[in-house]
Amino acid sequence: MKFKKIICLIFCTATFSAVVKAQQVPLLTLQDAVEIALKNNYNIKLSQNNKTIAANNVTLGNAGFLPLVTGNATTTSGIQTTKQTRNDGTVNNINNAHNSNNNYGVNLNWTIFDGFNMFATYDQLKQLDKLGAIRLQDTIQTTVANVINTYYNLISQNEQIKALRGAIEISRTQLRYSNDKFNVGRVSKLDVYSAQVTLNTDTASLITQMQTYKTTKIQLNQLLVRDLQTDFTVSDTIVVDEKLLLGDILSKAQNQNPDILSSQINRRLAEINLKQVKSTRYPQIGLTSGYTFTNSRTPAGFTLQQNARGLNYGLTASINIFDGLNQWRRERNAKLQIDNADISAKQTRLNVEADINNFYVAYLSGLELIKFSQSNVELTRKTLEISLEKYKIGNITPLEIRTAQRDYLNAQSVFFSAQYQSKMAEVTLKQITNSINIQ
Repeated sequence: MKFKKIICLIFCTATFSAVVKAQQVPLLTLQDAVEIALKNNYNIKLSQNNKTIAANNVTLGNAGFLPLVTGNATTTSGIQTTKQTRNDGTVNNINNAHNSNNNYGVNLNWTIFDGFNMFATYDQLKQLDKLGAIRLQDTIQTTVANVINTYYNLISQNEQIKALRGAIEISRTQLRYSNDKFNVGRVSKLDVYSAQVTLNTDTASLITQMQTYKTTKIQLNQLLVRDLQTDFTVSDTIVVDEKLLLGDILSKAQNQNPDILSSQINRRLAEINLKQVKSTRYPQIGLTSGYTFTNSRTPAGFTLQQNARGLNYGLTASINIFDGLNQWRRERNAKLQIDNADISAKQTRLNVEADINNFYVAYLSGLELIKFSQSNVELTRKTLEISLEKYKIGNITPLEIRTAQRDYLNAQSVFFSAQYQSKMAEVTLKQITNSINIQ
């Protein structure tokens, strides 16, 4: 019982030290981390801009429905010296005559029929807008998933650090016992050296784990787009949703997975492309009109000055009669692109379902490991308590107590890893179905 109290005291001391440090460094909650990422992350900002661009492009004018109206103005001037011989034999010499011609007006060009290409183009722009929205949502979900996984990775690593600090305290206790035994002649100096090596090994493991922990904090700060050296602490709890069902996930993925939805839109875009290609088989009919003002001065001409204005209008039509069989080639390729889009959609669906099944296996395995390793942690803790008691009275060797200590650390490591594995699989499954929610 005495050694059980010692172990409890050691881990309580390590936990208390962590709490004191946490009071000095601000706590970053998972919800705060996600909110900061949604506000600052560069990938999200880029996707938002691309989505806005796609939405801005959905206009009748961009699709070709509206007329094009232009204003034109032209002015030309010249200086001419002219010698004119008339029918009656008289000669007229004009030196340095200033000629000018001004022309300005408004022109309208309006394609009123293009083989339904403008309708296909407008549909294409709307589909691209939908694709932009899906990509934006996918970027948001991916960023949130990365933040969550990194955050829970920090929690897992922090628990490993606490366990290693507890192990160091146990190693120090073992070293103290060895020194006490050596001083009274019960053990050789070898036992003291062995205990010191154990303490040094545990300290090195803690240093390595601390380095990994700091590197992961930098990664999270990078995701949050803030000073990479910003210090913070994380919570100490990983709660895994144990209610995920494979059938529900597969069903949601068909209607919510970004890759599947994108492949469906790409299939629609391929169909629209075929309509655009076929539109060139039809006549292209356009309307032209304009109003022009003309002012010209020609001192050397029969008319010294002329002003004119008026309206002009007309109708243009053209049709592709023969273009070297390129029309047939383009249509054939467009149909093949539809086939490719079908194949790609099926492949995407298969890949998504494979990912779901793989992560669901990891999810279930993690849940089983949590239950098993939680029990194993308790068993190895009790074994370590008994080993310390036996070591003090000299019934076991330093190697045996080190084995008990290592078993306890390994059991804790498996438990923390199982928690993180299950949580990561859970988050990934929710990301695949576009349903991450930290509320």
